[in-house]
Amino acid sequence: MGIVSSVALFCPVFFILVLRLGAYRTFPALLFYYATVFIYNLMTEGYVAAGPELILYWGLFNNLLDTPLMLFFLIYFSTSAGFTKRIKILIGVFVLFEILVVTLMGLNTDAITVILGPGILILCGLFMYFFIRQTKITITHRKGTGKALMAAALLFAYGCYGIIYLMYYIFKTPFIEDTFLVYFLVVTFSSLLVSTGIIVEEKRIRKLNELKLTRREL
Repeated sequence: MGIVSSVALFCPVFFILVLRLGAYRTFPALLFYYATVFIYNLMTEGYVAAGPELILYWGLFNNLLDTPLMLFFLIYFSTSAGFTKRIKILIGVFVLFEILVVTLMGLNTDAITVILGPGILILCGLFMYFFIRQTKITITHRKGTGKALMAAALLFAYGCYGIIYLMYYIFKTPFIEDTFLVYFLVVTFSSLLVSTGIIVEEKRIRKLNELKLTRREL
């Protein structure tokens, strides 16, 4: 499952780059997120040679960047300038929260435990909101399917991450191998669904760009 999940994690990176979305609006945040998690997966599975200390700190920094990067990507789903502003303020507040926790507790697992809980909760709430909204738009107006798929994938992923967080960090389950198996399955499914959403969304973006070009020529 380590190999399968690594391939699945690479899919969003591959499609964002191939479809030339790497510099489009907030897609760089999604690209950076999946790239760093993909590299971390390769390290932990032993496909990339790395010392225990590098793996540890790479994982810690991944967890620190997780919520800010996803919040920044969520701006792509924003419905208004006011909503975008609120998300940006939330990013700033959360980064300050992370800095405060790390300053007081140090860069370690205990600090990550404190940080991950609120981050996952915030993201689950926002992904739920955007998933419901985009699903309604898709059903009613037959558009926005790509956004709906990406929102569904990320809602599923972070909903499951919440359960894994409770099992691994809070209750400290002794069944670590089972927890990692669940994590690999979640990562694989959500990454493939995000990739599908990216492909569908790129087609919509291309049509919008063609329409804008046609209007300019007229």
